[in-house]
Order: sequence, then C-alpha cells, then structure tokens
Amino acid sequence: MRSCHACKKQLELGREIGRRDECPFCRADLHCCLNCRFYDASAPRQCREPQSVLVREKAKANFCDFFVFADRTAGPGGDPDKARKALDDLFRI
Repeated sequence: MRSCHACKKQLELGREIGRRDECPFCRADLHCCLNCRFYDASAPRQCREPQSVLVREKAKANFCDFFVFADRTAGPGGDPDKARKALDDLFRI
C-alpha cells in the first residue's frame, strides 16, 4: 500500500508519481526520498541505490531517476497493534 510519508494516509494512485505531485490530504511532496523504496536512514547518503546522488532535503521533491514509490504494507508504519502483539508473543515466558 502506498502512503504519504508526512500524514501516513493511504494513497490510491493509478499512475506513476510525477515530480510535482502532492499528497491530496496534506500537500506534502510525493516524489521525495522519504517516499522512495531506496530510502534508508542508516545507508550512505541515506539511500540504498549506489548510483544516486546526494539529496539534502529528503522531504522535498527531487529529480532522482531511481525513485520508486515505497510499498509500506510490510515495513515501518504498519499496524502498531499487530507489532506489539508479535513482540509480546516473542517475549512471553
């Protein structure tokens, strides 16, 4: 599921994201590092794509050719109750 990095609301977009596209809910830029599947805060330049160039403002629209909208169904920003239950089950005595 595609969701906005800023407001976390689900987006139903039937097309590719353009550089000037904004979230219909909060008006945040959609073609930005924080919405990209290659974004990784712990990676060099905070990007897992080795050929990418440094983008200083991760929440602002950019011209990166490697941008792919992140699918957040199984990653961060998922269901917090489900994550809590999984941790409780893991550490149950």
